[in-house]
Amino acid sequence: MVDPYRLPEGVSPVRYELTLLPDLDAAAFSGTCDTLLEVAAPVSELSCNALELEIDAAWATTAAGERVELAGIALDAEAERATFRFDPPLAPGRVTLHTEFRGVLNDKLRGFYRSTFVDTEGVEQVIATTQFEATDARRAFPCWDEPAHKAVFAVTLVVDEDLFAVSNAAELSRTPSAEHPGRHVVRFADTMPMSTYLVAFVVGPLEATEPVDVDGTPLRVVYPRGKGHLTAYALEVGAFCLRHFADYYGIAYPGDKLDLVAVPDFAFGAMENLGCVTFREILLLVDPASTTQAELLNVTDVINHELAHMWFGDLVTMKWWNGIWLNEAFATFMEMHATDAFRPDWQRWVSFGLARSAAFDTDALSSTRPVEYPVVSPADAEGMFDILTYEKGAAVVRMLEQYLGEDEFREGIRQYLADNAHGNTETTDLWDAIEDATGEPVRRIMDSWIFQGGFPLVTVDLVGDGGTVRLSQQRFGYAGDMGEGATEGVEPVGEEDGPTWAVPVIFSQRSTRDGVVTFEKVLLDQRSMDVGLVEPVEWLLVNTEGTGFYRVRYAPDLLAALVAHAQSDLSPIQRYGLVDDVWAGVLAGDMTAHDFLHLVEQFADETDLSVWQRMLAGLTALDRLVEGDARESLRRRVRALVRPALERLGDEPADDDSDRDRALRGVLFEALGVLGADPDAHARARVLLDAGALDPDPALVAAAVNIVAASGTADDFDHFVARMRVAATPQEELRYLGALADFPDPELMRRLLAMSITDEVRTQNAPLLLRRALTNRDNGELAWFFVADEWETINSRFPSNSIARLLEGVRSLSKPSVAPEVFVFFEDHEVPQGDKILAQHLERLEVNVALRARESDALTAELLRRH
Repeated sequence: MVDPYRLPEGVSPVRYELTLLPDLDAAAFSGTCDTLLEVAAPVSELSCNALELEIDAAWATTAAGERVELAGIALDAEAERATFRFDPPLAPGRVTLHTEFRGVLNDKLRGFYRSTFVDTEGVEQVIATTQFEATDARRAFPCWDEPAHKAVFAVTLVVDEDLFAVSNAAELSRTPSAEHPGRHVVRFADTMPMSTYLVAFVVGPLEATEPVDVDGTPLRVVYPRGKGHLTAYALEVGAFCLRHFADYYGIAYPGDKLDLVAVPDFAFGAMENLGCVTFREILLLVDPASTTQAELLNVTDVINHELAHMWFGDLVTMKWWNGIWLNEAFATFMEMHATDAFRPDWQRWVSFGLARSAAFDTDALSSTRPVEYPVVSPADAEGMFDILTYEKGAAVVRMLEQYLGEDEFREGIRQYLADNAHGNTETTDLWDAIEDATGEPVRRIMDSWIFQGGFPLVTVDLVGDGGTVRLSQQRFGYAGDMGEGATEGVEPVGEEDGPTWAVPVIFSQRSTRDGVVTFEKVLLDQRSMDVGLVEPVEWLLVNTEGTGFYRVRYAPDLLAALVAHAQSDLSPIQRYGLVDDVWAGVLAGDMTAHDFLHLVEQFADETDLSVWQRMLAGLTALDRLVEGDARESLRRRVRALVRPALERLGDEPADDDSDRDRALRGVLFEALGVLGADPDAHARARVLLDAGALDPDPALVAAAVNIVAASGTADDFDHFVARMRVAATPQEELRYLGALADFPDPELMRRLLAMSITDEVRTQNAPLLLRRALTNRDNGELAWFFVADEWETINSRFPSNSIARLLEGVRSLSKPSVAPEVFVFFEDHEVPQGDKILAQHLERLEVNVALRARESDALTAELLRRH
């Protein structure tokens, strides 16, 4: 069968000579492209990808220099293809296809598109930039737009003489254009062979830092004029990261230079274009002195993620989009590896627990998917960029690394990259390389995690006389999940003959005799297995250091022993795992909401940021289940839990505070003010936001913004809008913008919703703003009906890849007054580029509806009894 989305075989590009003339004022561009092709057999047609382009002329030239005219051109918008016909056919060998074309600089943040910013003098400026992943290079020039079709790119940009231009490779020359007065011709060096989705060019009123030499590689940050003071941190991270990865991979950086480019409007977070990495401003330009640890961590992670791709994704690339998960999963794993090396005090592998929990949350659903699954159309490829690709993928890679050993794992990675440099691979090529390096059954282990959806629940009990631990596995799932959106490759929950995984289990045990803690590794690759213990144990912990992608359920006495020793014996990530698994048990219907509340109160002496974040997330979910006096009772218990922890830290930062201590202070302060509704916290928040406050800590300022918003007035709303407009950094701007979605007054929510579909809010930010509005406890229902009413506007205005992300907010709409409306709406409204993600959102809403029905009355009664 002919795949309508795949180009015919037998023709491969070797080199593109691409010249583009962007007209920023007219929002248009024109160009020419000479594509050198290798033709395997006589052909009467050359088919490549092209979309939203006008092709004005085309012809071919043989290797002997003979010009061959076309018999015709056919453009197929549905197949996103241009077909060039020749009569007689072209002979085998090398042929150059010449094309002349025109296009529009669109405002959809894809292909070759237009972005704007307001400069320091208040004047709107325009830039032209690109975003080609997954399948949008075809919107900028006719090309073989499939990852396996690697080629060399020689880019030339003809730009207005006062504009800056940058592309993948180093600039060779910049000269006045004789043909186009007032323009300059900017020629760039040849790239290494690479896929079309990695091509990039950016033109506009931009500036660049002086290059920093990183072991022979010039590193710069490119930025909109006037923002150079926000570039130093990115240069520091980028330089560290380049050296870290070159050492880890054992291969020098594969490009001839590296530019990190800040783009005002960008649909993704960042994009790993070789040598010309593009970023949202908020993820590159930063003032560390006014930025929270979470915001700074985000910048660090994203820079590291994109630079990890220079090797894993750019140098070695997947053959087709079904393998994109490995590119992104490995880059996510390596971003944390690099961040942990850059700032060990941030404890990056501990904070990864939060992202892993989010992946668990989706992967527990019937509508989850295998990490790798068939990708046919461009919409399928776009739908791959989700939490399962990034976070679950990274978690299983981390699990494998920790099971095999870090050094052994790295040797396999080095072998894989060296063997496949400049080539394309399948997922199994990586497993085979690691298997060769370690001698372990890596493919067998990883196939069970990659080609079937879901994950196991490992149950733990002592059997016999207590000298044997029994480990059993079954697929984990939530109560209330109707299973209507089940995906191929995902088995039902609770089936006795259901799926099994090859689970690399690392467990630890503390001896009752001498108190020594020992560790053991086993591969749980069957339904159940017994492991003998050398001596009696005081406690037994499965999933030591939280490196396994599975949940754990202990027999009651084993869980009680762990909780009793949690603060004295367990590490932060281990304590995090205990809390996280208990909350998952509540959602699964195996434990009650009150069980979780009781557990959290046993952790009153907790000192770790990530553990507190997990506890507070669960308490926030409980807060949505109760009203009136019961809610006030919960608020009192929150205050009783949080206030002493905040007092232990101190109201103000101390000189010896770690960054995580400062972040924890902000988290606890926000919880006290928002979840605990503490009036003293509200009063202090307003003081912190006063313009006269002296050098307040960024974590406390960010918390104060959210506290004020949670009970804010119309005057506060106006003040936040004004602060957003004059923000000194991208982080401050987004901080105030996002908080507008938290105001409790319905009229203020209506103002915010109306703003979201105007030029007041960038289209890159509006979907995230609406997602947050949907989670507003008081006005989420109002936000939902706005989204439903403005569905066509939202889909036409916002980037297509953002719609499914926006809809994550519907998971919170569990009240009977609105949940049925959501389900009915999506019976006849589709999200083609995110159908699987939408199904997951709706099933997670089902779980929350069931949680409310199951727990609301019981929790209310318990809280009122305590009240």
